[in-house]
Amino acid sequence: MVFTKNLQRHVPCPPTNAPGTTVKEVLDHIFNEIPRLRGYVVNERGAVRKHMTIFLDGELITDRRTLSDPVKENSEIYVMQALSGG
Repeated sequence: MVFTKNLQRHVPCPPTNAPGTTVKEVLDHIFNEIPRLRGYVVNERGAVRKHMTIFLDGELITDRRTLSDPVKENSEIYVMQALSGG
């Protein structure tokens, strides 16, 4: 799992491998290691925050609410802030 540099400015979160069969399981493992990161990525209900984006194997995840997208052993996950505006 890779967190972009803009997140790393606020919370040290180097690229890491984490176990799990869903995006939620992988994130929960990392949040247990880096508790402060949770509040930046997900809201109090565990859903991806509005201005955050998660890519799984080059595609946006489809389940932003419960993070149930399946993860393979060699999957790549990228977590970044989404840009908005015009």
